Amino acid sequence: MALRGARVELAGLAPVPFCGMVLADFGAQVVRADRPGTRSDSSRLARGKRSLVVDLKRPRGVAVLRRLCARADVMLEPSAPGVMEKLQLGPEILQKENPRLIYARLSGFGQSGRFSKVAGHDINYLALSGVLSRSGRSGENPYAPLNLLADFGGGGLMCTLGIIMALFERTRSGKGQVIDASMVEGTAYLSSFLWKTQETGLWEQPRGQNMLDGGAHFYTTYRTADRGFMAVGAIEPQFYELLIKGLGLKSDELPNQMSIKDWPEMKKFADIFAKKTKAEWCQIFDGTDACVTPVLTFEEVAHHGHNKDRGSFITDTEQRVSPRPAPLLSNTPALPSTERDPFVGEHTEEILKELGFSQKEIIQLKLDNIIEIHKLRVNL
Repeated sequence: MALRGARVELAGLAPVPFCGMVLADFGAQVVRADRPGTRSDSSRLARGKRSLVVDLKRPRGVAVLRRLCARADVMLEPSAPGVMEKLQLGPEILQKENPRLIYARLSGFGQSGRFSKVAGHDINYLALSGVLSRSGRSGENPYAPLNLLADFGGGGLMCTLGIIMALFERTRSGKGQVIDASMVEGTAYLSSFLWKTQETGLWEQPRGQNMLDGGAHFYTTYRTADRGFMAVGAIEPQFYELLIKGLGLKSDELPNQMSIKDWPEMKKFADIFAKKTKAEWCQIFDGTDACVTPVLTFEEVAHHGHNKDRGSFITDTEQRVSPRPAPLLSNTPALPSTERDPFVGEHTEEILKELGFSQKEIIQLKLDNIIEIHKLRVNL
């Protein structure tokens, strides 16, 4: 696969596990360092990883992780600024021992600035990035679209991109570097299109009244007779004409598509969509360029014909469905594990042996509560 070598991930909230899972899906050997006393991985983003339980509040536990990082390509940490330095695990120390190490720091507000040490969540990072102010229906409060934009887009995925770029640069310099991935800045960067198109008139109306934020009747969703939904994105005139035809209407009897003052009235499309089921609308619009598609539920999405054609979803050994890694690479595609996620501490002993620890040393570390070993028990 595209990535090889060892990556170390410190257990944290979902954006960091997501970053580690992407690396693992594309071939990285990801070791997740879990805290003692942890009983499960709440993120459920542990596909393809191994789990090592080690107490980083104890000097001997720190020594274990430093030994692991001495062989690693990437260290992925989710801590607030200064935490890792107090543990003697900051980039200055680890990169001195391993100059090729890429030290990725993923946090909400970044490693500097007045908010850098305060707590926050996706909605707070969205708010500070400016993106939240543009999200929401007209006349309503701004709303956060799930916790995907800042946590996983501006956070986990941007951090992954930084790691890949640092790995590529290392092929030239032979040296690692520190990545400061801020979810606020990552989200703002994702919104570059909004910033670059401000003078085009695309966003000159109040929130929720523009073409791409729910204001236009040809770029929104409609409820169907069976309480499903259809998504409409017929922006271009030729696509809009196909939408009108599919709805059984005539263009010459309607206002001009781009007449903003008529958009609210044109939401009468809702009455037409409400007369047929989602399946009936799919029969009308599937295979056309009207840019009308069903809003698929999680229960439906893996069974949709297009997604089945491409194998867009995978099923693991526990019959859990999840998205296949993207994008597709022609020569080195991702080969995600379909095995169950590792449980906490499952690979502690295995990893320590790879690092050269003797069985006697491992037993002593366990007796001293520096590490935890949890092996799968099978009841016969």
